[in-house]
Amino acid sequence: MLQTAFIRENRDKVIQALGKRNFDATPLVDEVIALDEKRRHTQVELDTILSESNKLSKDIGELMKAGEKAKATLLKERTGQFKEKSKELSEILATTTEALTQVLYKLPNTPADIVPVGKTPEENVEIHREGDIPTLFEGALPHWDLIKKYDIIDFELGVKISGPGFPVYKGKGAKLQRALIAYFLDKNTDAGYNEYQVPHLVNEASGYGTGQLPDKEGQMYHDAADDLYLIPTSEVPVTNIFRDVILAENELPVMATAYTPCFRREAGSWGASVRGLNRLHQFDKVEIVRIEHPDNSYAALDGMVEHVKNLLQELKLPYRILRLCGGDMGFTSALTYDFEVFSTAQDRWLEISSVSNFETFQANRLKLRFRDKEGKNHLAHTLNGSSLALPRVLAGILENYQTPEGIVIPEVLRPYTGFDIIN
Repeated sequence: MLQTAFIRENRDKVIQALGKRNFDATPLVDEVIALDEKRRHTQVELDTILSESNKLSKDIGELMKAGEKAKATLLKERTGQFKEKSKELSEILATTTEALTQVLYKLPNTPADIVPVGKTPEENVEIHREGDIPTLFEGALPHWDLIKKYDIIDFELGVKISGPGFPVYKGKGAKLQRALIAYFLDKNTDAGYNEYQVPHLVNEASGYGTGQLPDKEGQMYHDAADDLYLIPTSEVPVTNIFRDVILAENELPVMATAYTPCFRREAGSWGASVRGLNRLHQFDKVEIVRIEHPDNSYAALDGMVEHVKNLLQELKLPYRILRLCGGDMGFTSALTYDFEVFSTAQDRWLEISSVSNFETFQANRLKLRFRDKEGKNHLAHTLNGSSLALPRVLAGILENYQTPEGIVIPEVLRPYTGFDIIN
């Protein structure tokens, strides 16, 4: 959530920055400024009334001590008027503050200066590419045929048990999935990230805290009886560990990692882009989260990008990195880098990670702050990234590592799988 004072003091700058997202912020920004003006005016009026009421109460006490009950009675009538007025102002203040918050929820984060202008994914900027795209043998298959051939993932069983988009991993497919999770977690903890196991259901406050609500409400599975949401990513529970927390400056950075299943009610569509593992309602992901001093957050973002690059280099998968344009960025992000793996059998790039800096956007919602050496509180910066999302990594491994004899397991994963080929 953008800070009200920043919007008030930088109206044109905010409108221009959000224009990079192709978002006309003028009506909402002006509404924020008007509601904030009303809120501040009401607060001043209420503070004045309360101050006068307190002074009056002291005067009444002194008059009563002096035996001047008649004068005290007259002043008591005025205190009753003050109470009525303060009650009225308190109600106006609460209503205005809530209205202001609801408008602020509608404003996305302002993009960083280096975010390119653009409306569609085609206008994202490729900043890095690495790895050789293998030449597959004649008769090579896309992963949705490979999983049937080797009986390692069963979509029909998933439909029987749950519905479309809920695959069942079997045999060596399940072991390869578990190997990837363990490998990613080990690499993250070796890099200094503290591992957490977190709930897979979160309350509404957690959804608002990281910006999934109200922006992505339609994509989240919701249990109305208990008012809980299945998580779309472990970013939500992990970051909310620090909601309403004031950290000491020397506690920064906070580095956390977690594995969870993720649940998303994405709209269905037809075509190869959503076949097999390309788009699921339930999938596994290992996440990294950082809480940083504002002065260090972009250096930390670069470090996270290098960390994910290292994972893909060890897996020996061809990949590229994109800096997302304003029109393709997530609601909460100030700057996002997407990683894509090349699927040789599908002849297309598959997104497998997003690494983002949210600056103070999430921290403002979370009331996540740090106290500096002078004792002043400041909003922290939050960052997160996939390291990695498993379905498309798995699809890339199955397709790029296939041979006529079977699917070769990347060397770095063999200590985790206990086998070197699926055949």
